[in-house]
Amino acid sequence: MFDSSTEEPAKKPITDKNGDEPKPGDLIEIFRNVYEHWAVYVGDGYIVHLLGPDGNFSSFSTINLPVGKNNILKQKLLEVVSSDEWLINNILDQEKKPRPPHLIVDQANKLVGTTRLYHVTKYNCEHFATELRYGDPESQQVEDALKIGLGVTGVSLALGVVIVALLVWKTNQSTSN
Repeated sequence: MFDSSTEEPAKKPITDKNGDEPKPGDLIEIFRNVYEHWAVYVGDGYIVHLLGPDGNFSSFSTINLPVGKNNILKQKLLEVVSSDEWLINNILDQEKKPRPPHLIVDQANKLVGTTRLYHVTKYNCEHFATELRYGDPESQQVEDALKIGLGVTGVSLALGVVIVALLVWKTNQSTSN
């Protein structure tokens, strides 16, 4: 006869803010206050991710451009997420073919406990996660920040040219009168 008292309760599925359940090899985007932290889901509720140089989950929590060697950890997804929102975001799947999930997970697990050289713009947690999934490190956060920075620089430069042109015009007007 079957004894239901020894039966384990069913585990509650882990779902992102859209109600989707991650699969091994998926990229996980965690929304912090001013940045996103990235990780790779390796199954059974765990992620592998690269810590920022200050020991936090990303580098944007510091003012300087951090550089240094940092730990690659395997931790429970929900512990890393804490109270922040997160979602499955295989960000480059439309542009690049993801590597097979078992290869992503195997490589991620082999890297646990090792260190990587970290640089906020050249190799951060998003570079780490996309490199595992696609074989090529990319960071949309960095690209977007650079575009914004170049846009601000371009606007500033254009404004400077207009001001100089007005000063030259005003100087020419006052010398011709």
